[in-house]
Amino acid sequence: MPENAEEFLEITDSNGKTIGIAPRSEIHGTPSLIHRVVHVLVFNKKGELFLQKRSETKDVAPDKWDTSVGGHVNPGEDLLNAAKREMEEELGISSNPEFLYSYIHTNSYETELVYTYSCVYDGKISFNKEEIDEVRLWDISEIKNHLGRNIFSDNFEHEIAAYLQFSPGCPGQHP
Repeated sequence: MPENAEEFLEITDSNGKTIGIAPRSEIHGTPSLIHRVVHVLVFNKKGELFLQKRSETKDVAPDKWDTSVGGHVNPGEDLLNAAKREMEEELGISSNPEFLYSYIHTNSYETELVYTYSCVYDGKISFNKEEIDEVRLWDISEIKNHLGRNIFSDNFEHEIAAYLQFSPGCPGQHP
């Protein structure tokens, strides 16, 4: 995408059916417009979760710890392909993640229809330094101890709650 080109996103209903396309600048800031995103929870073999610390220049949740991988679904893009593309762009990982669940996340800024995937990865991480300041592994108990302390994005707080509800007994064991 050319440097100054605006990103366009599909507007969907709550079931993911496309009802229009609008520029990102119109969708972000208008929580009544739902758009699709993919998240990938990247675990190592020990069950620790990679989290990324978002760059301070990001317009959403700057300087906050966030889901391993997350990004918008391009118009017409398949969800799995979007997840794979975002994994490659953000962490330099090539993998086939497994779909886990979906949910709607809304706040005063935006409404996202989130499709969450997961994978196990123990290789080299080569993160995008323009979008991410740091990547590190977190134990699930460490994450739980830091919830509600304003170090995670509100998106990730919702994501980890959904994940723990999805797999209450065995974090990291669903990839």
